[in-house]
Amino acid sequence: MAFTLDKTLVIGISATALFDLSEADKLYKDEYIKHPDTAIEMYRAFMLKNEDVVLDEGIGFPLVKVLLNLNRYQKKGEPPLVEVVIMSRNSPETGIQVLNTIRELRLNVTRSAFTAGESSADYLEAFDVDLFLTTNESDAQKVIDRGVCASAVLNIPPEYKCDTDDEQVRIAFDGDAVLFDESSELVYKEEGIEAFHKKENAAQNTPMKEGPFASFLIKLAKLQERLPMKIEFSPVRIAIVTARNAPSDLRVIKTLRHWGVYVDEAFFLGGLEKSKILKSFRAHIFFDDQDVHLKNSSLVVPSGKVLYPSHSKLKHQR
Repeated sequence: MAFTLDKTLVIGISATALFDLSEADKLYKDEYIKHPDTAIEMYRAFMLKNEDVVLDEGIGFPLVKVLLNLNRYQKKGEPPLVEVVIMSRNSPETGIQVLNTIRELRLNVTRSAFTAGESSADYLEAFDVDLFLTTNESDAQKVIDRGVCASAVLNIPPEYKCDTDDEQVRIAFDGDAVLFDESSELVYKEEGIEAFHKKENAAQNTPMKEGPFASFLIKLAKLQERLPMKIEFSPVRIAIVTARNAPSDLRVIKTLRHWGVYVDEAFFLGGLEKSKILKSFRAHIFFDDQDVHLKNSSLVVPSGKVLYPSHSKLKHQR
């Protein structure tokens, strides 16, 4: 019988996002600048020497851990609620440290792809991935341009550590150009706030088109339906944190209703700083498209940058 993941939320995450591989990465980059011909061999020797050393947690580790914890609600005979796939540019041999760390930390991760320098983004469709988290911007850009799945670039600030507990998944999303398409954002950028509010108010009963993270949010909502408790008491909590405010707020709520998505919390900030809300919400991760918001949010919660497609007008605007 074929194994399907239609009802399973599948997360693909790079080894560098799941664990702290910064020492090995720096070693390779420094050596490559000095001696490009020997950099790979030095990196390989370092990884083999340290393959039994348990790696420290990376920025994506708390999210992966709490998502996998949802499988405690898996019913007998049904597929898991969450699957995690490790995607790495290491070779299988230099990836042993990652695999050993997974076993040592007892993470229920059984699938992996080691591609020896090639982009792991090429294999996401084969693994039915719904969300790809990476520290490699070119890989994320390739995923976004192809429309394979949701994808975000993770960068951890110095000395930051997520301390949200493992009992409830807490995920926060920006709206325009993340959950929703970029058309409304373009109106704001090109015509100003008054035109934006006027058009959004007039179109409040017209659902917005799906953005790069819409399919992931909808899959997350389907996962909630598999949980044994009422949605108000779900171990998955979702928040929308957007710069929108009245009168453009109603279109957001009505669009989510049209998609069949239940959101626990929504914050329409009208341009106010997002980081204070995110700190109070205690998100395991926040997804946004704008550096101006990510700069502060990444100091209080793990944050993922959602890239614009290469053809997007927003990509070329300041």
